[in-house]
Amino acid sequence: MPRVTSSVARNRRKKKILKEARGQFGARSKLYRTAKNSVERGWAYAYVGRRRKKRDFRRLWIARINAAARQHGISYSRFVSGLRTAGVDLNRKVLADLAIRDPVAFTKLVEVAKANAP
Repeated sequence: MPRVTSSVARNRRKKKILKEARGQFGARSKLYRTAKNSVERGWAYAYVGRRRKKRDFRRLWIARINAAARQHGISYSRFVSGLRTAGVDLNRKVLADLAIRDPVAFTKLVEVAKANAP
C-alpha cells in the first residue's frame, strides 16, 4: 500500500492560522499551537462582539435621546410614549441623530410628544 501523508493539507491549515495570527505578540504569531489558541479565542470574541455592538449602540442612542429630552423638560419614557401615541414612527438611531444634529426638529418632536404624553 502506498504511504499517505497529510503534509499539503496540514501545511495549508497551519499557514491559514499563522496568517490570521499576524499582529499578535511574541509566540502567538510564531508558534502554531499558541497561534491557534489565540486566533480561535479572537474569533470567539469577534462573534460575541458583533452581537454586543448592536446592544451598545442602542444604549448609546437611548442615553443621547434621554439627555436631549430632559433638556426640554420631559423624560425619555414619556417622550417615546408620546411619540408612539402620536403615530410618529422614528427609530432610536434617527432620534439620537436628530437630537445632536438638528435641535430645532427635535424640539418640535418634543412638543408633539408632550401633547400626546399620558
